[in-house]
Amino acid sequence: MTILSVYNNNPLIDGRQSERAMLVRRGVQLLLHEMRHAVLPELPLASGRRADLITLSEKGEIWIIEIKSSIEDFRVDRKWPDYRTHCDRLFFATHKDVPLDIFPEECGLFLSDGYGAHIIREAPEHRLPPATRKSVTLNFSRAAAQRLMQAEWATGKSFSVE
Repeated sequence: MTILSVYNNNPLIDGRQSERAMLVRRGVQLLLHEMRHAVLPELPLASGRRADLITLSEKGEIWIIEIKSSIEDFRVDRKWPDYRTHCDRLFFATHKDVPLDIFPEECGLFLSDGYGAHIIREAPEHRLPPATRKSVTLNFSRAAAQRLMQAEWATGKSFSVE
């Protein structure tokens, strides 16, 4: 399934996320940008799962952030342990209306208001094997390059030299 649509006004949003989830995502993205992480939303992983947010730090560390916009969203989704095989650190991200004590202690936690975020709890590190790190990094890089090209095409501007 294609994550981007060149016919949409914003090719980085595919319409599957709730408005609340998008606010959480935006706040977390702003914080991660300040932390000098490269951030990609909705990245398909080799396991068939899709990371809500995946980041690459300046040191090459890979984080996955699973966004939960409600208690029910967290309770019905039991796939989050599978993300550990694709990252060095695993986090949840939510907003003030979701009780923080529902999230597992073995994961980090972000609290977002849509205009920024705070790390409430650091995630423990579980370093990826080198071959997995290379695979995830290449997937991240290729997806980022593809999305940049599609975003350029979505502007509708001519790329001819006059």
